[in-house]
Amino acid sequence: MKAYNIYFDNFATTKPSKESLLAYTDASERFFANPSSVHSLGIEAEQLLEKSKQNIQALFNVDGEILFTSGGTEANNLAIKGVAEAYFSKGKHIITVTTEHRAVLEPCEYLQNLGFDVTFLPVEKNGLLNLDLLAKTIREDTILVSVMTANNEIGVIQPIKEIGTICNQKKVIFHTDSAQAIGKIPLNVQKMNIDLMSLTAHKIYGIKGIGALYVRQRNPRVKLTSQIQGGGQEKGFRSGTLNTASIVGFGKAVELALAELEMENQREKKLRDYLWQKLSQLEGINLNGDLNQRLAGNLNVSIDGVNGSALLLALQPIVALSSGSACSSNSTKPSHVLMALGLSEKLARASLRFGIGRFNTQAEIEIVAEEIVTIINVLRIAKN
Repeated sequence: MKAYNIYFDNFATTKPSKESLLAYTDASERFFANPSSVHSLGIEAEQLLEKSKQNIQALFNVDGEILFTSGGTEANNLAIKGVAEAYFSKGKHIITVTTEHRAVLEPCEYLQNLGFDVTFLPVEKNGLLNLDLLAKTIREDTILVSVMTANNEIGVIQPIKEIGTICNQKKVIFHTDSAQAIGKIPLNVQKMNIDLMSLTAHKIYGIKGIGALYVRQRNPRVKLTSQIQGGGQEKGFRSGTLNTASIVGFGKAVELALAELEMENQREKKLRDYLWQKLSQLEGINLNGDLNQRLAGNLNVSIDGVNGSALLLALQPIVALSSGSACSSNSTKPSHVLMALGLSEKLARASLRFGIGRFNTQAEIEIVAEEIVTIINVLRIAKN
């Protein structure tokens, strides 16, 4: 078997860019001082952090607070639990969606066990949320709506602006997990009425272990209860010595993503559409999620009549892929996202998620498409 080892798992994580790595190592060597310190080296580190924060603010037209976290998971936990604790006297009703990342679903389930009332809304067969259903579900005691911008498995982009408008009109805080969306689609927290937005660096060619949470500071000012107590860093919202070097690498990754967003989107969409054109010739192949309302580099398919585990095993030497979310690919359960779309358990297990990224090429698409078609046909013959 040919060993190409092509990486098509960019929705699990991305290879850090040279620019981001260089910014990280440079900051590690030159600006290692604690940015909370009042001496000159600490002040230099703090100034560098501020510049990185401004890069991130520019990407989303942010005028609110950017709180740095250890990643998207912590940002989601801070947003959901922080709002729940800060507003529980107003109400204990939270709304989210069945196709959310586990980093949203599990904090909601945790709050449910504490006595909060959580509504998990279903999605349509194309993965999109029904806006009328959302509007009808919001109650007087609803304090938070959490809907991810773009799904990590099927790449479907939710109508965030419309969701934000509904929440704004009903005076409910709106949080969105944008870990997969940043640097891939235009985002404007003001126009989209986003109150809280979770971010992470490693999905946009930055360093792992660094993320952020945007918090609206006016119209309305969003209150949060800190989930980590200690030294009072990040204005008391998130204690702990700031990871200066990783934040600088994050800022550089965001800067590059902003500069290349439109051009890279067009390039990845062209590659994605070509891959789907090739694969769609296979009998019994199904596209999961809306084809138009999705991230340019995402393609998620299920193949009828094929054992999912056998398929992934056969593909391993050729291409790095996920079946569902990489965060839960070791689980024996089928993807909760695909099951929410109405797929059978068998079909959900026989799924492939292609994550096309900045470093992928047309030649790689050609190889992968040809190899997958060949392997699927072999597996079907063997089964019969």
